[in-house]
Amino acid sequence: MSELKENATSNSGHTKSGVGVNPRAVCKVCNGLYRDPKILPCLHTFCFDCISQLEPFSVSARCQRDGPEDVKEQATVTVLCPDCDSEVDIPPSGPVGLTTDHLALDEVFMQTLTTDNPLGCDLCGEGGAESRCEVCCVNLCEFCCQAHRRQRRTASHSIQCLQDLKSQGRLCRPILCSLHPGKELRLFCQPCDRPVCLECATTLHCDHQCCPMHDVIDHHGDRIRELVTGCLRPRLEWLEYTLQKVEVSQEALQARVEATANEVRSFAQGYASAVKAHCLSLLHRLDEIRIQRRNHLHVQRAQLQQALLDIRGGMEFAERLLSCGSDAEILSAKGVTIQRLTSLLESSCNPHVATVVPDDGANISFMPRVPAGEVEGYPVVGLIDFKTVDLNKCTIEGEGLQQGTEGQQGHFTLVCRDSSGEQMARGGENVLASIIHREKKSCTVETAVVDNNDGSYSISYISKEPGSYSVWVCVRAQHIKGSPFALNVKRKLRHHTGRFHCCSFCSSGGAKEARCGCPGTMPGGFKGCGHSHKGHPGKPHWSCCGSTMEQSECLPQSVLAAVSPHSHLRTAEL
Repeated sequence: MSELKENATSNSGHTKSGVGVNPRAVCKVCNGLYRDPKILPCLHTFCFDCISQLEPFSVSARCQRDGPEDVKEQATVTVLCPDCDSEVDIPPSGPVGLTTDHLALDEVFMQTLTTDNPLGCDLCGEGGAESRCEVCCVNLCEFCCQAHRRQRRTASHSIQCLQDLKSQGRLCRPILCSLHPGKELRLFCQPCDRPVCLECATTLHCDHQCCPMHDVIDHHGDRIRELVTGCLRPRLEWLEYTLQKVEVSQEALQARVEATANEVRSFAQGYASAVKAHCLSLLHRLDEIRIQRRNHLHVQRAQLQQALLDIRGGMEFAERLLSCGSDAEILSAKGVTIQRLTSLLESSCNPHVATVVPDDGANISFMPRVPAGEVEGYPVVGLIDFKTVDLNKCTIEGEGLQQGTEGQQGHFTLVCRDSSGEQMARGGENVLASIIHREKKSCTVETAVVDNNDGSYSISYISKEPGSYSVWVCVRAQHIKGSPFALNVKRKLRHHTGRFHCCSFCSSGGAKEARCGCPGTMPGGFKGCGHSHKGHPGKPHWSCCGSTMEQSECLPQSVLAAVSPHSHLRTAEL
């Protein structure tokens, strides 16, 4: 396509483009005045040569039937319209078969009239053209115009003055027949649906109904007018209205996006400032914690150094007294020595107490996901956690610490708290739970500790034997307040497996194989109990164990063996 335009713009033999050129007279492919303009099926007009040089978009074979047995296969070439990119079909005869755009030819002629260059005579080529034959479509000088009117063949042609045509602003010229030059298309063949000349009507269309154009122009013109005014005009108005709405929506969208972008930038700047301020606050708080812990370590170090000097001095004095002093010297100084050593023993730090463990800052941590309130109106997250677990403040929640049931899972929750009694916000503590039978030291219960990562720890266990247990709960290898705790595990309730009935005979519908846990028997081969027979309890009872209490637990196997002549019996569920 670009090659076509370059070739056309360089070829100035048939184009006169420039400032003031009528765009309806210019081909959009070669950018020059139309030369033999043809109309594509999409109603866009281009030069014959320009259409001929378009590259085929697709080629398809179509069958054409000329008779009952004569079928011809013709190739249909499809090209893309250079203006709207629509797929249009070229007739099998090529661009020659396309309709000529006579309106474009009129625009080309009017463009030549409006130029400043003088027009020459198309016949003699010598004099300046003053008239134009609308039938022959040639410009004539005065001499050739007179000769044109004297000849019999052209005497009836309509000749117009070029100056009059230029003043009219439009050109009304006859359309000549392509088969019979010089013959004007005045008739319309209705079967062929095309205009024809008089000679065509008498030869090629002699059997067709041909009528003057002015008789059918109203019908066909009204059809075109109906399509334009009644159908396409409303759609055009709707498309224009919709397009306007789309353009307005695009502008509104762009404005809204820019406003939102400004809001995002403003928020980001404010939020970044708040985050920076929060960061400085956290660092300042961390520095305060460091100074506080460092001062505490200094005091602890001084206290330990002083205690070390006191104990070392007392021990050196006592050892020197015992090694160097006489009996009298030892006995005379033993009172003040023992008093001092006893005072040092009572006042000195216990090496097994947690208070002497130096603070290495292991409990200082940063929690990035914990909400930290608002800074400058923006919510921020992230806190410095420096709390220490206070064993005297830790609590146990849940009934599983005091009571349990044999064979069933029990559970309770340890809540670690700081010195102020608030729950720790993080996990990670070394929690140990141990459950030991008080009488059977070898009977231990396996426990499971789950860190909930919020300062609480879920502890579960399953005891296999009833009895009294001791529950040890330790944090960092040290008992919390109240540990060890007392746990009472109850025996598991034995549920009845039979039915509560009056006798086996009634509950089974007289079945001889029905058995009962009571010692009752019946004659006649019945294996269960019956009313007023030997061994019947005389009241309703459980068929599994013989117990006469409906709301009770099933009697154990040992009791059944002692009171029943049968082995373990169970009523058949009939």
